[in-house]
Amino acid sequence: MNHMNNDQIRQNVRNRYKKIAMQEVNSGGCCSVSSGGCGTPKEVSAKLGYSDEELSAVPEGANLGLGCGNPLAITELKPGEVALDLGSGAGFDCFLAAQQVGETGRIIGVDMTPEMISKARNNAAKNGYTNTEFRLGEIEHLPVADGTVDVIISNCVINLSPDKPQVFKEAYRVLKPGGRLVISDVVATAELPSEIKNNMDVLYSSCVSGAASIRELESLLQQSGFTHITIEPKDESKEFIKDWVPGANFEDYIVSAVIKAMKP
Repeated sequence: MNHMNNDQIRQNVRNRYKKIAMQEVNSGGCCSVSSGGCGTPKEVSAKLGYSDEELSAVPEGANLGLGCGNPLAITELKPGEVALDLGSGAGFDCFLAAQQVGETGRIIGVDMTPEMISKARNNAAKNGYTNTEFRLGEIEHLPVADGTVDVIISNCVINLSPDKPQVFKEAYRVLKPGGRLVISDVVATAELPSEIKNNMDVLYSSCVSGAASIRELESLLQQSGFTHITIEPKDESKEFIKDWVPGANFEDYIVSAVIKAMKP
């Protein structure tokens, strides 16, 4: 993993998601390296746990079939809360969250890909989402003030960061005391073979080689100050992970998990 520096990794990831935003490539599901064959975004998201009602409730073009779970299913957002989505893409989870927090709440989406931010802002403007805003920025350097967020959500994005300790420090900084982190992400369940770890050009930007182990994530969250940490692997996610690159057996090394933590 040493032949690319952090900025090169970020640029590699940004370029991939730029192409997805501009529909130059098919996302193929989650952070898949596949160029297709995994179904439409709606079909992919249904496998990730989104209901028909949720899939029908967002603006057209907001769902790009990315992710590895449904963080909103376990977040329990309340009316009036401020929620932050790390790596918000075209706004899919933000628009669903906006309906849960209501007019008195607020949703902030942060993404480092200008084309994704543009797509999300257009979706919000065209569909009258006045409680939702999208900010260009890196999740390691959030354009959000200290102690202003009730809930942080994210869907298969933190594994893409080459500096995870900084991501969790930033998440802790922007949360209010008592605020919570509730994310879906992939975790490593076995030592990744060197050919996976070192394939930064494709596999890092596809949620595979950047996955951390459960023990590593627990340690990073603790070091950042979080408490009430739980990481729950979802073995059933192997069913869709094996479709990311058929025959690559990624499901032997990674699994989707629900990660929760609280700021005291």
